[in-house]
Amino acid sequence: MADATPSSASSAASPTFDEVFCGLLPRLYRRAVMLAGSRQSAEDVVHEAYLKLAARPQRFLAHPEPYAYAFTTVLNVARDAYRKDRRQVLVDGMDGVEEAGAGGGAGAGAGGASGWDGGVERRQAEIEAVRLLGKLSHRQAGIVILVDLDGYTIDQAAKIMKVHRGTAARHRARALDRLRAFLVESEHGQAGR
Repeated sequence: MADATPSSASSAASPTFDEVFCGLLPRLYRRAVMLAGSRQSAEDVVHEAYLKLAARPQRFLAHPEPYAYAFTTVLNVARDAYRKDRRQVLVDGMDGVEEAGAGGGAGAGAGGASGWDGGVERRQAEIEAVRLLGKLSHRQAGIVILVDLDGYTIDQAAKIMKVHRGTAARHRARALDRLRAFLVESEHGQAGR
């Protein structure tokens, strides 16, 4: 019993690569889905990022912000995967899933007036966010995710993405303009129906 205490104390003092990476997995998977467009692609992206980071674990562990380091790797892997297979349609295949989910949620929601729909509305919002982020470049999507979803400042996001602050701000501004245009376009399309 006395032998187990020192090893667990040293383990607590300096976490291993796997411990740190596994602690970041849920957040990395959520962001990878936004970049890759599907859960399966996101799993592949995160797995590839894990392999790249595991090749040099000391760099990852020594980084002052491991999430930022891992996110940058995930972003690069997602961009590389997209470049390798430009014919892949990232999110369009989810339209049928979205309609089926909405139909199932409407039937379930009609029975109770509590306002809770079993998470269908949240899932639809996530699908819409993935669809919209898929229309942006990887760099624009990365900046939007870091600043608007993860809460980093423009300066921090620029440092994470290894670009000048002005470049990051310009990418974010263009991304937000494109997202607004897509939303206005989709509202006009729905109003015409």
